[in-house]
Amino acid sequence: MKQNKKLVDYSRWGYYFILPFFITYFIFSLIPLLDTIRFSFFEYFRSGIRQIGPNFVGLKNYQALLESDMLRYATNTMILWLLGFIPQIVVAMLLAVWFTDKRLKIKGLQFFKVVMYLPNLIMASAFAMMFFALFSTNGPVNSILLNLGWINQKIDFLGTPFGTRAMIAFMNFLMWFGNTAILLMAAILGINEEIFESAEMDGCTPLQKFFHITLPLIRPILAYTLITSIIGGLQMFDVPQILTNGQGSPNRTSMTLIMFLNSHLKSKNYGMAGALSVYLFIVSGILCYFVYKMLEEKDPTGMMREKAKQSRKKGVLTNAK
Repeated sequence: MKQNKKLVDYSRWGYYFILPFFITYFIFSLIPLLDTIRFSFFEYFRSGIRQIGPNFVGLKNYQALLESDMLRYATNTMILWLLGFIPQIVVAMLLAVWFTDKRLKIKGLQFFKVVMYLPNLIMASAFAMMFFALFSTNGPVNSILLNLGWINQKIDFLGTPFGTRAMIAFMNFLMWFGNTAILLMAAILGINEEIFESAEMDGCTPLQKFFHITLPLIRPILAYTLITSIIGGLQMFDVPQILTNGQGSPNRTSMTLIMFLNSHLKSKNYGMAGALSVYLFIVSGILCYFVYKMLEEKDPTGMMREKAKQSRKKGVLTNAK
């Protein structure tokens, strides 16, 4: 009995160790989140040095956002995210499969991992400033192209919607493909080699092994990658903000939702900013839930567990009869 009592006493230390996290989360995350939701129902902004509100207005802030250009900026955000994410996941998957193929016996694997991950260590703001300097009309890229005779006049890379979006997407791709590739490499290396050996003995081709073994078994990591990328994409701010000087130019085709939110925070319109934050939270939750359920249904282990549950239910019903 005394030994059991000691075990119970020691087990309390686990709660003591995680208590600082919950206190920090409660003070710096949960309370601001609840305050944001509360302010979204109020008219609360500053006009010069005069403060208006807080006055309760119900759902008027939400209605005003729907009548504004919010949906246009949401479309911009999703386009910028997709332009960066699709090549990112494709290139990361190809590199992960290539580097984990033991038949190739690639040397210097750790070196390549470091090189791929290096862009992720550079601050997005510094990355955006570097690209702005490189691709401006008076930048070195235009000078090199002119000296080589490939162009007759300077190109305004940031003067068209396609050029600006492509550059933002390319920067996001460079910053994140290495991180994604390393995650996928870890997932592939975690697969039991005997599965691949059995498939080879059965005469499976490399493509068949990839689509029928590798992809199904790394679905949890793919789900994690997709969900975190969606959240990061919806919160895209620093690269387009610096590259377009906060204007979302040209013609606000690169204006993202967080840039729109930042404009309300600059004008001290806390009510509208709170409502937009709630919209972002809801959209993020819906998209992440959809991705999770979509990948969960195709998860082979999940399907096996579901079948096992159904068989157990049938057994219980049979015994009851």
